[in-house]
Amino acid sequence: MPLRCCSHRGRLCAAALLVMLAALSTHPVLAQKGRKKVVHVLEDDSGAVVVQTAPGKVVTHRGGTIILPCRYHYDISVHDPDEIRLKWTKVVDPMSFADVFVAMGTVRRAFGTYRGRTTLQEDGAGDASLVIRNVTLQDYGRYECEVTNELEDDAGMVKLDLEGVIFPYHPRLGRYSLNFQEAKKVCLEQDGILASYDQLHEAWLEGMDWCNAGWLEDGSVQYPISRPRAECGRKDTPVGVRNYGYRHKDDERYDAFCFTSNLNGKVYFLKTYRKLSFAEAAQACKTDNAVVAKVGQLYAAWKIQLLDKCEAGWVEDGSIRYPIVNPRSRCGGREPGVRNLGFPDKKYKLFGVYCYRSVGTGTAKKGRGDLGKWKPLRV
Repeated sequence: MPLRCCSHRGRLCAAALLVMLAALSTHPVLAQKGRKKVVHVLEDDSGAVVVQTAPGKVVTHRGGTIILPCRYHYDISVHDPDEIRLKWTKVVDPMSFADVFVAMGTVRRAFGTYRGRTTLQEDGAGDASLVIRNVTLQDYGRYECEVTNELEDDAGMVKLDLEGVIFPYHPRLGRYSLNFQEAKKVCLEQDGILASYDQLHEAWLEGMDWCNAGWLEDGSVQYPISRPRAECGRKDTPVGVRNYGYRHKDDERYDAFCFTSNLNGKVYFLKTYRKLSFAEAAQACKTDNAVVAKVGQLYAAWKIQLLDKCEAGWVEDGSIRYPIVNPRSRCGGREPGVRNLGFPDKKYKLFGVYCYRSVGTGTAKKGRGDLGKWKPLRV
């Protein structure tokens, strides 16, 4: 793998680096199901501090524990180990980094939302690998491991990826109604984050086909096409992720592509004696020690928990949806997915409801609640 000498945040890379492959065999990544990571070991001819990290990416899910692999080498006869500073940062954008964890000697410090969730693995001399527990959606991204002594430093990158699902989203206002900040907000409200290009591309490889353009986390606007057609930019254009480029974040409006991951709970369809208005649906879930499921939670249940229900029901944003894993003619088409019937009148339109109960929340003690003149059925 060729390397190029470059400037890295104000410092120069070593002029000549030899590249060889090695196995990070001392401790497999916790969330990698026993797979060993191959690393690039970088050494120079001066014995200076040199960092090695895993190429590619490490993968976990929301709520999981992951190790970001990083090891360093230095001349023990020249450097006191207590003078070595280890620093982990997250790449926010190409020119911006956020502090995650710093260690020097016996001093350790985590920053921001990483407090209480991060520590060093410290599996022998030269191990700077970072352990992240209870991984969140916001942890997704690229991390830099930097090792510094008094005179020299080196750094390597590790990419943290999450298993999950992309879902396109637009609010009750309709298509193309969100600027960039509003798109970020609605994804968070529906248990997700704005998706990255890599996540959208992976979804396209798995067959995602969506004809409406949406914001991604880098400020670009794109959409995946698996079946070219006239209404989606002409039939004779190739398949792929169509790219509108980087758009004005305040003035221009599109849909959003959101990403969510593993659930710390369960989504289920609450059967009742009769259909419900939105307010009645919310009360029914509450009586069952649950809440109305968010859109992202329904998508995660469909993708990860394989929830398959041919019953239209309310979800948290006031839309009517249902998840189909095994397509059949009476359930809305030939493709698996989460069907969307739009945003009906919350007061007068009656449907079922999808509820979400987090882990550790007990079930209702008296059946499935008591809402005045009716009682829900047990599932």
